[in-house]
Amino acid sequence: MRIISGKNKGRQIVAPDNLPVRPTTDLGKESLFNILNNYFYFDRIKVLDLFSGTGNLTYEFASRGAISVIAVDADQRCTNFIKKTIEKLDYQNVAVIRQDAFQYTERCRQKFDIIFADPPYQLEGIEKIIDNVFANELLNPDGWLVMEHSKEHDFSSHPNFFQHRTYGKLNFTFLVNMTEDEEGNEGETNTEETDKDE
Repeated sequence: MRIISGKNKGRQIVAPDNLPVRPTTDLGKESLFNILNNYFYFDRIKVLDLFSGTGNLTYEFASRGAISVIAVDADQRCTNFIKKTIEKLDYQNVAVIRQDAFQYTERCRQKFDIIFADPPYQLEGIEKIIDNVFANELLNPDGWLVMEHSKEHDFSSHPNFFQHRTYGKLNFTFLVNMTEDEEGNEGETNTEETDKDE
């Protein structure tokens, strides 16, 4: 995996083969950050990376100067690798927590500007992450929850749905903690945009 931008731009990170992960592709990551760059100043945000796996997204946010990034994963091999990598990259703005993402979002009392969740594609009940995030008010006003998922999932009926984007087999759904002004224009913002890499 490659860090796209920020202080470690171009840095290659090689994860062990034994990690039980499916990292977000470079194409998907670059497309995602192109979108986020239009809405956020990265040096002003707090980020939660759920199912963080190799830490691919965590390093990208940290490299771009996020105020803080919390990486959460239930697998100790993953959290150990992330801890070693952030030490090598000298990231002082990253915390790593080994915990089930469902439990974490049920108990967490912090607020974030961006929450990214990349659960295993075959995992059932991933909509519970969305429920927990909004029920427990984990997003700051105008904060985003980004779900990476397979084509079998469709979250477009959720009241906080903002947009859905497809890059080949990769799907991102964006849900927003809308302010009152945005809720009044909900019909204008609930759009689906698709890009193909095929």
